[in-house]
Amino acid sequence: MAQTIISVQDLVKKYGNFEAVKGISFEVYDGEIFGLLGPNGAGKSTTLEIIETLREKTSGCVRVNGFDLDKDPGQIKKIIGVQLQTSGYYPGLTLTELIDLFAGLYNQNVKPFELLDMVNLRDKAKAKFKELSGGQKQRFSIATTLINKPKIIFLDEPTTGLDPQARRNLWDLIKDIRAKGTTVIITTHYMDEAEVLCDRVAIIDSGKIIAMDPPDKLIDKLVASGFERPKEVKKANLEDVFIHLTGRALREEV
Repeated sequence: MAQTIISVQDLVKKYGNFEAVKGISFEVYDGEIFGLLGPNGAGKSTTLEIIETLREKTSGCVRVNGFDLDKDPGQIKKIIGVQLQTSGYYPGLTLTELIDLFAGLYNQNVKPFELLDMVNLRDKAKAKFKELSGGQKQRFSIATTLINKPKIIFLDEPTTGLDPQARRNLWDLIKDIRAKGTTVIITTHYMDEAEVLCDRVAIIDSGKIIAMDPPDKLIDKLVASGFERPKEVKKANLEDVFIHLTGRALREEV
């Protein structure tokens, strides 16, 4: 049986009279890619920020790798990696300088080129962050989540705005990170992305979890209910055509 690494029980978050998170409960298993999906304003970002120790909860219980959020937030911070938005980096520093900076903050000995190799950015080691393309910034952002050798990383819409090659490359990177033993929590508005990457997903709406299962199981349940797509399902989609014709190699902006 899979071991639980994150346990959320009856989580509530209120802002005055507004209840953003309405008593949700779920578990994340060690070594899985878990997707938290939902429309804007559904409560998914608030939920993740509470688990990440970035936002206080109103009530409920959260445990991360056995640590209680109320008693051991410092211990939780040591074992998680949180993807920063691009605005969180000093734009005038090079990638190696940024890695050295974060390594110092985490008190970690890190070999910058090994980290950059993992995300295919060695050739940009001396480039400034502001000089990177959108895809390069996203890959570097994910690299920085790994500096403190976390057991769990949180990725917030990591492929938004990327071209198909960069998007597929980032999927491979996320799967590789999981293959090395790291649990991944991801949010995305791309349902095909969640279907490809996630072992399980929880769909949240209006502060409540309305479904949770592996993507294939959720799809099978919908089909069993009598649902039919208005268009014939094909064995490939337009993105597959695009990748087939143009290749999987990353294309950096010029």
